[in-house]
Amino acid sequence: MDKLEISHNRFESIKHVDEFENEYWYARELMHALEYKKWQKFINVIDNAKTACEKSGSLIDNHFTQVGKMVDIGSNTSRKIKDYKLSRYACYLIVQNADPRKKEVALGQTYFAIQTRKQEISEKEYNLLTEDEKRFYQRSLTKKGNYSLNKAAKNVGVKNFDKFHN
Repeated sequence: MDKLEISHNRFESIKHVDEFENEYWYARELMHALEYKKWQKFINVIDNAKTACEKSGSLIDNHFTQVGKMVDIGSNTSRKIKDYKLSRYACYLIVQNADPRKKEVALGQTYFAIQTRKQEISEKEYNLLTEDEKRFYQRSLTKKGNYSLNKAAKNVGVKNFDKFHN
């Protein structure tokens, strides 16, 4: 397995997808993938990335959604810690603002640059479609979404799918 495959696997393995097929990453998981040891140091990288996001004219909250997580701290107790749900763009900005001396950061820069470019190409191709082709494409996405919804409903025990869809 070459370095490109390793970096792809490293960042794909921590990628999450929500019910609307939106990809996101948690900052604390990204921190470990980039081999940052302390949140305090990584939060500085996030702050720099947020500044870059704002200066580029994007809304920070669209890319850096603050979330809380409960973590065990021992003795059967837990506490809430701060985390972020990050868009692909936020991750791209983070790796661009991270310590370039780290090998994992270089791998992250490559991964997010390549994946972002792939997404840009897909959007350009979509814009070249005719209106009919766009409608067929949207129907295909809806069909996939309905399939995912049915699968999730079945997994949680929905029995009467007619009532479920209504």
